[in-house]
Amino acid sequence: MLSDPIVALATPPGRSAIAVVRVSGVGALEVAERVVPGIAAFAPRMATLARFVAADGTLIDRGVATMFRAPASFTGEDLVELSCHGGLATPARLLAALQSAGARPAAAGEFTRRAVLNGKLGLLEAEAIADLVDSTAPMQARTALDQLDGGLRRRLETLRDRTVELQALLTYQIDFPDEDDGPIPAEAMRAGHATLRDDVRRLLATAPVAERLRAGALVVLAGRPNAGKSSLFNALLGAERALVTELPGTTRDAVEAGTTCEGWPVRLVDTAGLHDPAERLDQLGVEVSRRYLGAADLVLLCVEGERALEGEECDIARDARTLVVRTKGDLRRESGSAEGQQALSVSVVTGEGLEALRQAIAARAFGAGGDVLEPTLLRERHRDALARAADELDAASAHLGDDGDALLASHHLRMANGQLEELIGAVAADDVLARIFANFCVGK
Repeated sequence: MLSDPIVALATPPGRSAIAVVRVSGVGALEVAERVVPGIAAFAPRMATLARFVAADGTLIDRGVATMFRAPASFTGEDLVELSCHGGLATPARLLAALQSAGARPAAAGEFTRRAVLNGKLGLLEAEAIADLVDSTAPMQARTALDQLDGGLRRRLETLRDRTVELQALLTYQIDFPDEDDGPIPAEAMRAGHATLRDDVRRLLATAPVAERLRAGALVVLAGRPNAGKSSLFNALLGAERALVTELPGTTRDAVEAGTTCEGWPVRLVDTAGLHDPAERLDQLGVEVSRRYLGAADLVLLCVEGERALEGEECDIARDARTLVVRTKGDLRRESGSAEGQQALSVSVVTGEGLEALRQAIAARAFGAGGDVLEPTLLRERHRDALARAADELDAASAHLGDDGDALLASHHLRMANGQLEELIGAVAADDVLARIFANFCVGK
């Protein structure tokens, strides 16, 4: 593992009150000493006012230096954090001075990667840091914090330990085949395996909701022209994002924008009105609308006033992904229903029903109650590894019967355990680490 001194800006470049520059690695203090005279004598973990100078002694800035000695640092190495004034020029000069002093520019995620390799951080927790940095909605941040706190790791470690225990029991059966009674009866072993397999599948079932949490649920506003889709779109966003006129067919293309509902990330899409247009341009717009309908996690079927549903609207309303929304609620007296579904009445003029609609979107897109109930599989790597583990457990079940092959069952359990260990990060190949840290910030 490389442990040479690395340096990077840990805050976004641009106009700001302060900027933070990080230096880490073997020899980091020697590098910092050439730019921050006397830093080696500073008290560890204490912010100290200091002068930052270039190689020729020219003053770069006055700022705060904090020194962390190995192994009591984020990376497990000697680490220095320098806080200077923000902007473009001063941080750039400070970075240049540190590079001239012997540090090289850090690669993406290299600080966190060193923390993982030095045992300061688990792989799942490292991924959670990236998810926390990238989060744009409160529930994304909350879920990332839970993973950073070890929620997913603890659950996976429990599944791994149970897998190892079953494998040990099978090993006893293989080594002592003539024993009438093993550590536990064969039926109890089969029951334990079935429970383990169900628990793995139950965790794997959180993946679709987690995918929506990570990318944002795709919520498509659909309906006939002039049904109030664009007005509702703007009201949910709290901004005039889509054009609104009294003329039917104003929206000819899909307009997408991100927002949150009850803290959950949502990608709202306003679409062209569903009808049979004569113009080619309008036909293309309707085709785009239908493609979005097919991909939607949730469809808000907008029906103005008390008008009865017609034709294609009835088919859309019967889809389990559809929520019927009665728009222009200020012009009608009571909410209606459509095709057996209870419709929500909203008015963008008075604000009636908008909060209830946001709550309904969160509940329908992310589960009853719109809350995180358990650790979830936020990344494709998590889903793939756990799916392979589940397949191995399924394969093992065929060999746990009275006529089964205990050796084959033990093999499949060992393969399942290997997938769980790779997922946790107990074993991690270099190519896996490279993929994980490729999308990190450089300063992380």
